[in-house]
Amino acid sequence: MILDQEIKAQLDQYLQLMENDVLLKVCVGSDDVSKDMLALVNELASMSPKITVEEASLPRTPSFSVNRVGEDTGVTFAGVPLGHEFTSLVLALLQVSGRAPKIEESVVQQIRNIDGEYHFETYVSLSCNICPDVVQALNAMSVLNPRITHTMIDGGAFRNEIEDKDIMAVPTVYLNGEFFSSGRVTIEEILAKLGSAPDASQLADRDPYDVLVIGGGPAGASAAIYAARKGIRTGIVAERFGGQVLDTLGIENFISVKYTEGPTFVSHLEEHVKHYGIDILKAQRAKRLEKKDLIEVELENGAVLKSKTLIISTGARWRNIGVPGEAEFKNKGVAYCPHCDGPLYQGKDVAVIGGGNSGIEAAIDLAGIVRHVTVLEFMPELKADAVLQKRLYSLPNVTVLTNVETKEITGTDKVDGITYADRATGEVHHIELQGVFVQIGLVPNTDWLEGAVERNRVGEIIVDKRGATSVPGVFAAGDCTDSPYKQIVIALGSGANAALGAFDYLIRN
Repeated sequence: MILDQEIKAQLDQYLQLMENDVLLKVCVGSDDVSKDMLALVNELASMSPKITVEEASLPRTPSFSVNRVGEDTGVTFAGVPLGHEFTSLVLALLQVSGRAPKIEESVVQQIRNIDGEYHFETYVSLSCNICPDVVQALNAMSVLNPRITHTMIDGGAFRNEIEDKDIMAVPTVYLNGEFFSSGRVTIEEILAKLGSAPDASQLADRDPYDVLVIGGGPAGASAAIYAARKGIRTGIVAERFGGQVLDTLGIENFISVKYTEGPTFVSHLEEHVKHYGIDILKAQRAKRLEKKDLIEVELENGAVLKSKTLIISTGARWRNIGVPGEAEFKNKGVAYCPHCDGPLYQGKDVAVIGGGNSGIEAAIDLAGIVRHVTVLEFMPELKADAVLQKRLYSLPNVTVLTNVETKEITGTDKVDGITYADRATGEVHHIELQGVFVQIGLVPNTDWLEGAVERNRVGEIIVDKRGATSVPGVFAAGDCTDSPYKQIVIALGSGANAALGAFDYLIRN
């Protein structure tokens, strides 16, 4: 039995939602992964009369495809989809059986209208919390359009392919045998890359909003909900709904919820936003802000949206160290997510740049996977909490270097080392290694606001106690502001605060 009783009890409820029969075509060998895969598909078949299994020849061994009876849907799992990918398997079973994916109808039509043959392959790690979003998006596209196929490939089970393609970050997507994308990508972003995104003309005829929110993270979602609850016309523009929280694995400090994960938290946020009928524009990036009679926001596709008030909640992104080799070897040994990419460095030597909480947590996690971790901290002492430092120093395969400055990440086609200088002596050293994880904090996503609103020296938007910026009618909330603490719960509160401030502005003006 490959599934424990608790998971089987939960799975049984989902399998009862299947609408039609599903055929699992399985291709296995004599290896351990094949044995686990065969045990899994047989266990699934034993739990539902709607699931049958038959042996077949597929391009990869071990793998299995999920099909309608008499029709190949193009949804395939190469490797055993457990861990974070178990949800991808459950959704594939439901959707292939006939249950409609939870996708907006306009997006469904975009998928169905795609012409041409598209064969996607996604390389994943089963410990990656980002990968399932990409897998589920491409699976849904395969279910909706017969000319699209998708195969999830577990990098742990197919390490030869990972090494042949020099894949050093997940998820990595190939389309028709060529590199397509790396990292999180939403279904809207996939469609945009395929040339099927809404153009400016489709957005140009929207009536002005009372409140327009730019950014779909916790602050933006909270702002949109608080505004919509006032009964005013509200819109939200988001490059990707959820923002940086989507890349967060464990959340243990959200009051009243002992533990949740970023993608789960974001799905609840989006459900709540949709409950209020808020106009959500996804996969759109703001380019320019101008205050006229109304506030105008130009998007990168050329569309201009107008609103009486604006709330900026564009959040922040990982800060780059800005040394030679960082950009050149991104996803080729330079990584920013230890949870996602750590398993790809099993048995290798890596460095973590940054001695704060995120850096030390990354080093602790990686130490259980890789051969050796070297931590590089610019300041004379680590900045992480004492409990984390105690745990770090107890690990036998970790070296900590403080008061050092990273000078260069070296390599040819991928990372082979890191060069640093001792800040006390000026002496330069080089370490041979295969991976560098950058964990040095955040930078606000406010570059597009140059000259539009007042910002501080690090680019954060300066706001008052109501969330108001230097421009009347323009408010800001969350990690893009000069709020001293960057936390989910604080972002939610500041979003609500900005929305109430915007509503008060509307009443008075």
